[in-house]
Amino acid sequence: MSKRLKELHAEVTARLEGVVESPRREAELLLMAYLQKDQLYFITHQEDEMDDQAPRLLEWIEKRSRNVPLEYLTNRVSFYSREFYIDEGALIPRPETEHLIDEVLACVSVDEAITVVEVGVGSGIISILLALHLPNARFIAVDISPRALAVARRNIGAFGLSDRIELREGDLLSCVDEAIDLLVSNPPYIAQDAPLESNLSYEPQNALFGGEIGDEIIRRLLDEVYNRHIPLFVCEMGYDQRLKVQEYLRRFAVKSLDFYTDLASFDRGFVLKAVHE
Repeated sequence: MSKRLKELHAEVTARLEGVVESPRREAELLLMAYLQKDQLYFITHQEDEMDDQAPRLLEWIEKRSRNVPLEYLTNRVSFYSREFYIDEGALIPRPETEHLIDEVLACVSVDEAITVVEVGVGSGIISILLALHLPNARFIAVDISPRALAVARRNIGAFGLSDRIELREGDLLSCVDEAIDLLVSNPPYIAQDAPLESNLSYEPQNALFGGEIGDEIIRRLLDEVYNRHIPLFVCEMGYDQRLKVQEYLRRFAVKSLDFYTDLASFDRGFVLKAVHE
């Protein structure tokens, strides 16, 4: 059985009504991903006949109608103008995390031979992009989840960076004994009882929730910065956590603490230069 592409587009749109914010656009993205075609093809082939009973397509439509993220269906995610592999083992990278990359690159010289440690590597996108921009840096990327490490390993291999980014399984810095020049992290920072959008229920919960209050892991990382004498820490955070970070750091010597915002002007992270006696 077959339908014209425009008819199938209308049917998928109807299935997504009330589930996603932009059902027509989402239906278009889903069908383009299934067809492995771009938007120009989609627009110019509306009269083409296609099999509307293909098992994989039916599965995708059914899952997307339950708000399973499209990225998990296609196993592809775009970030910082590059394509990465993604599956349910790792959090889907958000556009606001691109600011974290920019902040790191703004305070590190491209020629520096430094040791960079990422805590919570997830899909690997942060370490990969930093490694591409900092050719002389050594990277150690840590995650507590074996499934996330598997996703990161696949992406790191695809970019030919397996010899520069070492993956380790562990809690925060428990598996890192080396001196660290730069610590970077996009840690879990959502409070345990915070209501989530339904699509987030499909993402790894240990990559979302930072504890009962939400900033517990950020505070543990700040402790590590001072216990381990780490000079530079760049970290993403929740939009409402600026005051909590400032309050927690009152007990420590700080050279500088700068917060950055996302495109919506919400606080999104900070750059800490620590003073160690």
